[in-house]
Amino acid sequence: MLLALASGNAQPVAPSPSAPSPTENPLAALTHLTAAQTRRVSSTNPDLSSNGDSRVFKEGETLVLAELTGPGAITHLWNTVASQDPFSGRSLVLRIYWDGMEKPSIEAPLGDFFGVGHGAIANFHSLPVSVSSYGRSRSCFWRMPFRKSAKVTLTNEPRGFGDVEVYYYVDWEKLPSLPDDALYFHARYHQAFPATRGDYPILETKGRGHYVGTVHSVHQVKTGWFGEGDDHFFIDGESGPSLCGTGTEDYFNDAWGFRPFAAPAHGVTVYEGVFAGDRVSAYRWHLSDPVRFQTALKVSIEHKGSSVTDAGVKISSSNERPDWVSSVAFWYQTPPVANETPLPPATNRVAPYRVLPAKTLTYRATPPTGLTHEEEGLIYAPGKPDAEIAFDFAVAEPGRYQVAAVLVLSLFSARYQPLLDGQPAGPELDLCNSGEDWTWFSFDLHDLTPGKHTLKFVGRGASPQQRSKAPPRFAFGLNSLILLRLEDLAGYK
Repeated sequence: MLLALASGNAQPVAPSPSAPSPTENPLAALTHLTAAQTRRVSSTNPDLSSNGDSRVFKEGETLVLAELTGPGAITHLWNTVASQDPFSGRSLVLRIYWDGMEKPSIEAPLGDFFGVGHGAIANFHSLPVSVSSYGRSRSCFWRMPFRKSAKVTLTNEPRGFGDVEVYYYVDWEKLPSLPDDALYFHARYHQAFPATRGDYPILETKGRGHYVGTVHSVHQVKTGWFGEGDDHFFIDGESGPSLCGTGTEDYFNDAWGFRPFAAPAHGVTVYEGVFAGDRVSAYRWHLSDPVRFQTALKVSIEHKGSSVTDAGVKISSSNERPDWVSSVAFWYQTPPVANETPLPPATNRVAPYRVLPAKTLTYRATPPTGLTHEEEGLIYAPGKPDAEIAFDFAVAEPGRYQVAAVLVLSLFSARYQPLLDGQPAGPELDLCNSGEDWTWFSFDLHDLTPGKHTLKFVGRGASPQQRSKAPPRFAFGLNSLILLRLEDLAGYK
């Protein structure tokens, strides 16, 4: 029998006929008639003959995506954004307010809410959340009931990258009523840059409900394996956790480390490796095994693991690590609660990357023809298989740098070999693609001295994926060059 919380006391109530059993096949609901009315709010242009279906908002502005009058339930959120910020998934903030509350019950960076931390680019597909189009198309199907009202907003926090263009859907149902036991959906972001001694806190809340998911992201400060930490669930004020895990990857239903994969209720959306500067994001949805609580819930995880020197010598096995850790907790509860802790600003949520847009870089090309500056960046279509293009950049301080770039993949792109200061910087790249997409490429770690350095791309001929009947253009496109000094990552607050 279901229980409802009334005046602080648990009282038995009969389940509503309209509320499916938590263990029922979700497709079973499609076989029943309801009084629900299907509604949608989207960015579509009021002029239905127009193709301009996006909304543009400036840095520092908040765009109201939807204001809904209940009772009802949000059933689907979708969005895609165009931004010059390569980390817009961390800069943009999604907030949802229930029943006229002044503070949001859902508050998280857009990318993290949709399962991908760090503002990274990744595709994956799970049951409630899916991301495609090189990380740009985000969908979620969490059901979010509300009694009086719902307000959905997106904020473009300033980081110096200008306007953001967004397309979106908010699909919902207008309902005649909600059952007494309907719970409110919550999502809360947290970070510790770096993690401090003791468990990393994921969630602490009071009320009655069940915990349904975790997105956990780690930016490694040291080389080694970060995931020896166990998950801990403290239910209803326990002094010790009644649910204890056996390791970070075990909680996410993997084993013996991580590797990228996606399943309906668990997966790893980002996994770059074990070196300092590498990033990880994992998700775990408690769909068939929600964690129930009657009065309170506290969720935390240890941040322990190994540390390894450049020579491959392990200097520790399971000590606490000072990595950058962030998370989003997902849960349903009553009464609805708001996040009382201010969200860190975007400038503190994104690692201290130095982003160098293509238009700011000095470059040289052989042959020097076929160069255009477009919205996507610098596009080079030399028409020769052995063309070369080089970009100069300077660093002010010595250190170990992670060197990366956002490159433009296209139907007319070719194969190119990256070189840093004349030495190969990773494998040959095949940049040919059936569409046109901005994609992150890492050229690994390099010890750089102060002064000028050069990242060159040398043509290696047409791609075997080339399908166009037109003469090959052997194209190359650079949106931005991105540098991260690991010494800054370790010391950044």
